[in-house]
Amino acid sequence: MTTSRGAAAYGRGAGAYARVGVESGVLSASPHQLITLLFDGAASAIRTAGMHLQAGRTAEKGQAISKALDIVNNGLLAALDRDQGGEIAERLASLYDYIARLLLQANLRNDQASLDEAGRLLADIASAWREIEPRPSLGAE
Repeated sequence: MTTSRGAAAYGRGAGAYARVGVESGVLSASPHQLITLLFDGAASAIRTAGMHLQAGRTAEKGQAISKALDIVNNGLLAALDRDQGGEIAERLASLYDYIARLLLQANLRNDQASLDEAGRLLADIASAWREIEPRPSLGAE
């Protein structure tokens, strides 16, 4: 039989184990994989925000949306190389800005439709990003 103290310790241990796994994944990831992780994190935060919105948990909804905004603004947008990326980078920057505005609107107005639209747009970009994953070279022949 597990006590509540034992369950709490297990939860902390499992959380620490998961953090080590995530940290290990980040440390060994390629730049392309790091962007994929950002997309995954934003999608997770948006899903979490939607659950909290539906349940009426305002503070938790706000925290999840803040996490998604942080990933969009300080991860995805910051990773764009506007000098080398040209028109594509500029269009992505505009799209990320629009997604950030949708997230803010979802938070301020408890607007599920804006949250859903932000999630759909990020999922579309993530899907395209996964399609262009660099292939390993076959080496010299």
